[in-house]
Amino acid sequence: MASSTAPFAPFEWMIAWRYLRARRAEGGVSVMTWISLIGITLAVFALIATLAVRSGFRAEFVDTILGANAHVTIYSLGQVTENGQIDRSITDYEALAESLAAVPGVTRAAPLIKGQVMAANQGRNAGVEIFGIDAADLQTLPRIANPETARGDIADFDAGIALGSGVARELGVGIGDKVRLISPNGVKTAFGTSPRVNAYDVTYIFSAGRYDIDRTRAYLPFSEAQLFFNREGLADEIEVMVEVPEQVDALSPALLAAAGERAQVWTWRDASGGFLRALEVEDNVMFVILSILVLIAAMNIVSGLIMLVKNKGRDIGILRTMGLSQASVMRVFFICGAFTGLLGTLFGVILGSLFALYIDPIFSFVNVMMGGGVWDPSIRGIYALPAELHLTDVLSAVALSLGLSFVVTIFPARRAARMNPVEALRYE
Repeated sequence: MASSTAPFAPFEWMIAWRYLRARRAEGGVSVMTWISLIGITLAVFALIATLAVRSGFRAEFVDTILGANAHVTIYSLGQVTENGQIDRSITDYEALAESLAAVPGVTRAAPLIKGQVMAANQGRNAGVEIFGIDAADLQTLPRIANPETARGDIADFDAGIALGSGVARELGVGIGDKVRLISPNGVKTAFGTSPRVNAYDVTYIFSAGRYDIDRTRAYLPFSEAQLFFNREGLADEIEVMVEVPEQVDALSPALLAAAGERAQVWTWRDASGGFLRALEVEDNVMFVILSILVLIAAMNIVSGLIMLVKNKGRDIGILRTMGLSQASVMRVFFICGAFTGLLGTLFGVILGSLFALYIDPIFSFVNVMMGGGVWDPSIRGIYALPAELHLTDVLSAVALSLGLSFVVTIFPARRAARMNPVEALRYE
């Protein structure tokens, strides 16, 4: 009768280790072991790298939204004018801003003027979206007041206009140059409405980190924007910033109550919800695809163990006749497979983590090798490939890899344990 031994006894580890390092001439499968090891390493590396880039891309996208835009925008539903048109202007914007700023969780509420114009300089033109805002409120926008790169001094904002780096590049202007703004809604005369053309000194050029913002946005002092767009005494909307942007939906009822019944609340999630949902769907699909890749790599362990069991049939028969139990035989071969999965997972975690931590020099090297132009910010929206390593992502990759490796190892290990020692030794 087979003697009872403690699970994973030292001699079981010794036998498993001898099988793993045995040469092929001795009945080992070292080549298959290396193939399994490399396969799992690459699969885990790909999974962690993808999860890190996914997390980094979402964090960068959300950060540029929250850093250069209002967390909540308050609009007026408007009033019907005498000519039948709807006027959505806000007349009591100062009182409304104070009321919104008093809501718990709100850090700032400021009136805005918004309009689209043509910017021109020495024959070069660009469509620009103008934001009329007070200088003190502009300095509370992190991506504008403290951008990745900037020229000029934001303290001089009241003396001119602030441009996105893409707008400045398109117009070919720098600090101190003049930019002409052309609006079709200008001065009303007996012969119709003539375009309004004003020139402003460029006092500040910012790079917010988002191509679409840098390429289209410009800021004017609030009072100057009111004059330029014929909005004296009016505001187009109220920009609201909150303490916890991720919980902005919970503040919407209180903001709506403070704004009044003729107001409309539009959060940053409403504006970018479609893109965020698309990212979430893509994340789930990529995780499933890469999980299949890990499973395929883990299946190499099965192939290697089946060959090992076949080659070690005589050893199994001898060990069983010496009193080794079925459970011990199963644990020996389980250790062989699990050890391969464990090492592959460890190496994959190391490579994936190094990729996420050093993605900038790696991407720069790839960009140089490919001759440049690998990353187009006009398509991607951001200027570089981001990566953000999260412990939860690493743990999910480790759990998936080890779980699949351990599960697929059980089947060939059970086959070895159930091998009849008489049949194993009959032809030896």
